[in-house]
Formats: sequence, structure tokens, C-alpha cells
Amino acid sequence: MEAGWASEGNVIACTQPRRVAATSVANRVAAEVGSLLGDEVGYTIRFEDVSDKQRTRILYMTDGMLFRETLVDPLLSRYSVIMLLEFLLQLDEAHERSLYTDLLLGVLKKIRRKRPSLRLIVSSATLDATAFLDYFTSNTSPSEATIVSLEGRMFPVEVSYLREPVPDYVMTAAITAFEINSKHGPGDILIFLTGREDIDRCLEELSEMLPRTPRSAPRMVLLPLHAGLSTEEQLAIFEPAERGTRKVIISTNIAEASVTIDGIKFVVDSCFVKLQIRVYNATTGLASLATIPTSIASSTQRAGRAGRTSPGICYRLCTQESFQRLPQSTPPEITRTDMTTPVLQLKSLGIDNLMKFEWVSAPPAESILRTLENLFAAGMIGEDGRLTPVGQKVAECPVEVNIARMLFSSKEFQCGEEILTIAAMCSVQDVFVIPDGAQGALAELERRKFTAEEGDHLTLLNVYNAFTRYGRSSSWCKNHALSFRALSRAVSIRAQLKKYMQRFSLPLESCQGDAKRLRKCLVSGYWRNGARWVGDGTFRSVRGNRTLYVHPTSVLFTRKPRSGWVVFHEMEETKKTQYASESFLF
Repeated sequence: MEAGWASEGNVIACTQPRRVAATSVANRVAAEVGSLLGDEVGYTIRFEDVSDKQRTRILYMTDGMLFRETLVDPLLSRYSVIMLLEFLLQLDEAHERSLYTDLLLGVLKKIRRKRPSLRLIVSSATLDATAFLDYFTSNTSPSEATIVSLEGRMFPVEVSYLREPVPDYVMTAAITAFEINSKHGPGDILIFLTGREDIDRCLEELSEMLPRTPRSAPRMVLLPLHAGLSTEEQLAIFEPAERGTRKVIISTNIAEASVTIDGIKFVVDSCFVKLQIRVYNATTGLASLATIPTSIASSTQRAGRAGRTSPGICYRLCTQESFQRLPQSTPPEITRTDMTTPVLQLKSLGIDNLMKFEWVSAPPAESILRTLENLFAAGMIGEDGRLTPVGQKVAECPVEVNIARMLFSSKEFQCGEEILTIAAMCSVQDVFVIPDGAQGALAELERRKFTAEEGDHLTLLNVYNAFTRYGRSSSWCKNHALSFRALSRAVSIRAQLKKYMQRFSLPLESCQGDAKRLRKCLVSGYWRNGARWVGDGTFRSVRGNRTLYVHPTSVLFTRKPRSGWVVFHEMEETKKTQYASESFLF
């Protein structure tokens, strides 16, 4: 920007793999250039835009948001750089290889053929630069791309390993953090664990240790960081520690890259155990949380968190021999995820022949095949493989395909108002606040006040209607064990989805309490997710005849559906195969 690349009203776009990275880096850069966030420097993430279309010159966004922009402007002409008649785009942290990073790279390579002046910068601390260079120079002139290596400014980080493996890495991480706090000088602590369950247990272990903190040691302030938290809760980790305290941040790999937390001097890395990633089986339609060893590249990034603002120490909870046997990198997300929405969006861009699309890493053939079958059965694509008019509209909606299909079906069942609310509520997490212990029992009693016999979707509808009826009050939410932040976000998302319904001329009619029409509309979106109750208390899925169990968080966990049939929102493999968010079929 200082060199004039954003002159003449042009914008420099910079993508980040996660929303917390986009928001935190935008905050940092706005402070660096002396601008208010949302003015000269802004960000845009799903359902949240803090930028100005006239004044913003540096725009941070998630890679999914930039990919969605190609649906509206396939050549991304909004970002043309006038100074050199070129385009400056930065895809940061490419080593993360999220689904939309891969899709963006493929689409941007196609855009460069139409706009040779487009300039693309792919940056990463651990990137296999040669492989990406070969990708971008294949079928083109070798002078089209080059590798630029820059010296990092990271402070030295000392790395320590365990002498012997340990049976409980969560307890070991808590003990390590407690000993760091007791024996070392100033500096905050960042602990990397695999998921929310581990984070909660580590918080409990550290909470029990707090009374034993030596008087000479600072007081530990415990802060979780994972994707289930609201944006405000995630941003709390950036607040500086008060005098006499030390922040202890227990995080998933969300803090692994792109995020610089000032004051971090000690990193506790559970790399030897497992990295929790989402794996999708295209044959069964089952998403599971598989655990695999973290990669050397990821561990290197984690250690680097300790050396961003001062020299630091990284404690790896594995032996040095075990670390050397770790894989070099994590498998790209595109090889292990449901491709329904991405394929729909690619076809919306006119990329109908997926076999000829230049993938950075090609998804499994089985995944593409099942995706095309599902889209054809749902009426999104025709026999020629091209999008139908409904499929084109669904591709533009910023929600998953099943929810978008419900929104379009609401015209037939005359329940647009209610389906719009359900779609918004399904886009937020943790509406109910159910703590452990006695408080959890009281919170569960409050939740039952909203419970609908028809299932979780209608229960969420009851919650939203009550929230808006009683003035959208934070105190009301607290009294009824509800998350004010989650419900406020649902209100905002609903308002944005409402604009899409108006744009596609979908009537906002109310079903006037007719739950049967509402349930039929739900089935229109999740018709492949049917399950039948059997005598032993389990369910059998219509597709695949799999044995399913009700998730403990569902309102149907303690009751049998009257009709014996349900449709489920999603299916995940945990300790048992379970389903969540269901409603009656008929």
C-alpha cells in the first residue's frame, strides 16, 4: 500500500485460513498504519463485514469469503491494481492447506489466463515452495512465477523434549504449565491440545492447582481458545495480562499460525499425541473426528509462537526420537472432507468438467462421484452435469446446501419465516449454556422450557422466538441458561439470510404454528438423512442401514419419537455413532 499498489481506489486482499486470524491481523495492521479498523484497513468473514467499500484499501478475509467473491465477479476485477495494471493478492499460510485454499489456487490459476497482469503472492513459513512453483508454471512460461525467500525476524526458541513417553498428555501439559509458572520469570504460556474436550479437562486440572501456586509466582489467568467460542471470546486472548498475572492460553491448532499473541514466551506442545482433524467418508456419508499425529511442519509453527516477541522455550511432550518419526506435513483438507458445497460452487463458476480442473491435490474420486450423485438427486444439477436454475441460486447462499434447499422449499410449504429462523440458529454454536455439576442440572431444567416434542430444530425455533419476544436481553438469557452472544449472532445472520430470500423472491410467510408443514420443509432439505427407530432404542439410517444413537445434547436423547422416524441434521462418529439436531419425519 505504501508503494502505491492500492492507489486509484484499488484494494489489496489478504486471505487467512481462520476467522480469528483474519480479525486479529486486521486489528494489528490497522494499528500499524494508524487507521481505525473498518476504514483504511478492514476485514470480512462469514456473516460479518467490517470494511468500507469506498475507503478500505487493505482487506483481510477468510479464504472461503474470497472464493465466494468469485461467484459474483469471476475475474475478481474489484481488486485490480492500477499502478502496474496488476492485481496483488496474498494467500497467507498456504501450509495450512484448507479446502478453500486449494480451490482458490486452482481458480486463480485459471483467472491468470484471462488476466495475465494478475499478481499472486503465496506466503508461508513452512511451504514446499518448489512444489507450488511447479504447479503455477505447468503449461506456462517458467518466468511466470518465482520464489522469494525472506529472512525471518523470529527470536531464538529453545526446544525441550521428554526423556520418556507419558500416558496422559493433558495432565502432563497442566503440570508443565504449573511448573513454568512456579519456576520461570515473566512470559505468558500457550498450550496446544487436540480438541475442546482436552481443553476443558486441562482447565479443570489447572484450576485445581491454582491454590498451590507459590506466593512469589504470578497468578495464572486461564483462557481457552477453540472454534466453538464466539469472536469476542476468541479475541479475549489478545488482551494484555494484568500486573501480577500470567496468561495461560489452552488452544487447539487455531493458534498455530497467523495469530501473534503478544507476551507468549512458553509453548507446551502435545504434538506427539494426536492432531484432531475432520475426516469425511464419501461412501457412508459419515464425518468422524479422526486423530492423527501432528506433522513436523505444524510443530515447527507451534514452537515459533514462543519466539515472536522475545526469546522463548517450547516444551514438546514427546521424546526426540518420536518427534523425528512424525510426518512432514498434514494431509490437505480437500482429501478428507465433504465436497458437496465446493463442487456446487465450482459449477456455478462454469467449471463443469471437474476432471480437467487443475487441482493442487485432487480429492478422492469416490468423494466426487458421491457428490455428483447427491446433487443430481437433489435437483441441483441436470443429466448433463450442469447446474439447474435452483442449483445456481443455492450456490449463491452462504449456508450449506441442505439448509439452502430448505429455504427454497419454504415457498411450497408456506413457512419462510420459521425456516429462515431455523437456518440462522443452525449457523451458530452452543445456544444452550449447560455447565457441569449442580448448576448444569438447573440449566437443563431451563432448557426443557423450550423443548419441542418434534425435536431440536423446533426447539431452536422456540428459543429464538422467546429471545426476540422478551427484548433480546442478556439478563433474560442468563436466567434461562442461554448464550446472549450466540442468539445475538443468530439475529444478525437471520437478517442477512432474509436479504437472500428477498433477492430470490421467496415469500416470508408464517406457517402459523402448523408444525406438520414445517417438518415437511425440513425433510425437503434433509431427505437423505432419514432414520427409523428400532426396538432396542437405536436407529437405522435409511441410507446405508447404519446403527445410529441419539447425541446426548439432543432433546430426543431421553424420549422416543412418536412416529418412529426422524431426520437428522448431521452424523458424526464419536465413541458411538450418533446424530444431532433432529425432527420428526411425519
